[in-house]
Amino acid sequence: MPSVNLFVEYRMSFKMKSTLVLASLLASTAVMAQTKAPEPDYTWSFNAGLITDYRYRGISQTRLDPAVQGGIDFAHKSGFYLGTWASSIQWIKDAGGSASAEIDIYGGYKATVGDLTYDIGVLTYQYPSNKLNPSANTTEVYGALTMGVFTAKYSRSTGNLFGFGGSSGSGYLDLSASFDMGNGWSIAPHIGNQQVNGTGNGKYSYTDYSLTLGKDMGNGVSLSAALVGTNADKTLYVTPGGKFLGRGALVVGAKYSF
Repeated sequence: MPSVNLFVEYRMSFKMKSTLVLASLLASTAVMAQTKAPEPDYTWSFNAGLITDYRYRGISQTRLDPAVQGGIDFAHKSGFYLGTWASSIQWIKDAGGSASAEIDIYGGYKATVGDLTYDIGVLTYQYPSNKLNPSANTTEVYGALTMGVFTAKYSRSTGNLFGFGGSSGSGYLDLSASFDMGNGWSIAPHIGNQQVNGTGNGKYSYTDYSLTLGKDMGNGVSLSAALVGTNADKTLYVTPGGKFLGRGALVVGAKYSF
């Protein structure tokens, strides 16, 4: 019965072809699942936050009061980056000036060689219409090396540092680490040393330290709590009312990144 044999052969051929098609689809799906999306040429990121006291290198910039902050960052896949960040401040007015905001503009290059990541760049701190003499506007060049969880960074001013006369070439050495504790928790110890030139035997120089606990809440929201302090001179870094701006304190912050 030729017709029966042909029917059986047709069904067997159809089943084999169907199996091959299904296997091909499954294989293609697996390959697609394993293929990563191409890396974009560049990315933009934004952030905004609130903090109970804006501490810069351990010294309060807001007279120990809260601050509003935010920034924009551009990063190219080649390693070059640019960014700007701003915060409300009080110290310029306390020093006899008029600026109520700090605006930072920075750019640099970051790359990894083996287990070592290096980062070099320049950062300028601008205080619009600060009216201080010397001006509070400051520019620094910096270089950082990161291996594993540890980072060492050195910054050096190209001119006067934050209004200190004759302070060109002042430097800041920053040693820090960041430990991932799991479930969005992190802890970051830090110690830094600020050398201020041209102020009489370095009397404005000091060491600052901090220990920051962070929590990633998801959806771009992160929280932080930091114990901060310094050994700065308690008679020099003070508010008009005599409060020490480098005193030990708990600083709490919230940030939204998008």
